[in-house]
Amino acid sequence: MSTARSSLLHRDHRWIGREVEDTATGRRGILRAIAPDGDKPRPVAWLRPEGGGTEWTTDPGSLANPAPLTPDSHPGKDR
Repeated sequence: MSTARSSLLHRDHRWIGREVEDTATGRRGILRAIAPDGDKPRPVAWLRPEGGGTEWTTDPGSLANPAPLTPDSHPGKDR
């Protein structure tokens, strides 16, 4: 893990950079990070819509159904 990510208290997750389902809302988005949200004691998952737009947060336990990896995509790569 890089120093920049460590300093932001980001956690590694195998689905970062992939489209996933947020089962709490039924929405799909790109998993951008697992990191704190202000003073909340537990980290949250940060997602954004596939075509861009407003990010939202959800409990990491609400993540499911990641998009399959393809030769053009891999975790951590912006699409």
